This record gives sequence, structure tokens and C-alpha cells, in this order.
Amino acid sequence: MIAVAVAGAAGRMGETVCEAVEQAPDLRLAGRADPILRRTLEQVLSEDAPQVVVDFTQPEVALENALACVRAGVDTVIGTTGFPIEPLRAECERAETSARVLIAPNFAIGAVLMMRFAAEAARHMDAAEIIELHHDAKLDAPSGTAARTAQLMAQATGAEEPPIHSVRLPGLVAHQEVILGALGQTLTIRHDSIDRRSFMPGVLLAVRRVAQLQQPLTVGLEHLLFADRPNGPKGMG
Repeated sequence: MIAVAVAGAAGRMGETVCEAVEQAPDLRLAGRADPILRRTLEQVLSEDAPQVVVDFTQPEVALENALACVRAGVDTVIGTTGFPIEPLRAECERAETSARVLIAPNFAIGAVLMMRFAAEAARHMDAAEIIELHHDAKLDAPSGTAARTAQLMAQATGAEEPPIHSVRLPGLVAHQEVILGALGQTLTIRHDSIDRRSFMPGVLLAVRRVAQLQQPLTVGLEHLLFADRPNGPKGMG
């Protein structure tokens, strides 16, 4: 049984992760860290001995949380976006622990497929633009999902990253359209998360398999979803 702690446990995503972990027969919720709960991640790491920490906090604290986990030798699954990852990459490379870190801009399986399909479609269409729509409490723009999609499309084509348009409105959860155009035609690839539970299968997959990753730092859930495929990505994102 894997002992799991959640950073940002009192937030909307954090509460959903806690519930999913508690319902999984092979996982145990070992600790909850959140200022609202008056319990710090440092306390959870030292007192609750988690094997994996899932981070759904804020961009300004996610980096420090991840660094603390790496130094403690605890695997980390990060759903927070909008923070610089280079300091974390450097710490992972010089750390003397075997801790693994997975950063996933989006844990919804459909969203990962959307990104993969968009990268493939970009090879065959002339141009593309990305529209990402999220709830009005989301702090970073563009979203991590949109930025990752643009990066993958650019890698697939060798061209510049497509433009991204961000929308923040109440009533939304997480939505993205990739619109591709060519002579006389357009192609739209869209994914909608209408419930935060859509992210949980991906979160639980990451928790179960983060320790098996070959690289100290990996970006993108696709490295777990497609790792067993002959043409699946295996390296660092």
C-alpha cells in the first residue's frame, strides 16, 4: 500500500484527490498539508512519512514544496502549473536521493489524448491556434495544458509554437480547443473537463507509477500513458 500525502488538501482539487486516494484499495491517505488546516508540508513529511506527495497548491509555493520533497527523498506528483521548473530540474539532477518528480499540466486522460492528437495533426495542417478556457479562479494564463500543447505541436513540426488565447469565466472548469487550418478546411480538436473527478484516474496512475520513472524529473502524463507503446515517449519532457 502506497502512503500518499496531499499538499493543498483543503482546495477544490486537493479535496477531490484526498477522496480518490481514500477510495483506492492500494493507497493510503497519510497526511494533508494546507494553511487552512494549519499543517505544513514540512510537518507532513517529517511526521506522516508519505511515499508520494501530490501537490495541487499555488504557483508561488509549488516549487518550494517540490524541492522539499526531493531533498526528503519523497516522490512527487505535481498538478500545479505556472512556476519555473529549471530550479527543480537542477535540484533533481544533483540530489543524492532517488526521488522522482512528475509534473503533469493536465491529468485528464482525454486531455492528454487531445494534446497527442493535436501534435500529430499539426504535421499535416498549415497553421493552428489554441483557445483555453478555465474558471475565473485559475491564476496562471496561459494554462499549463495549453503551453504544453503548443510545445508538443512545435516539436512535431519544427515550427514556432501556435498562438494561445486564454479565457477566464465563472461557470467553466477546464476546456481547450486546438483549431487547425489548411486550404479550404479546418480541424477542431476539443477537450472538456466538466467535473474535477475527470482528473482522478490520471492522478492515481501517476501516484502508482511515479517511482518507476527513469528520469528524476518528467513533464507530462503521456510518459506513463504511452510508455509501453513502441513509439511512446520515454524521455524527459
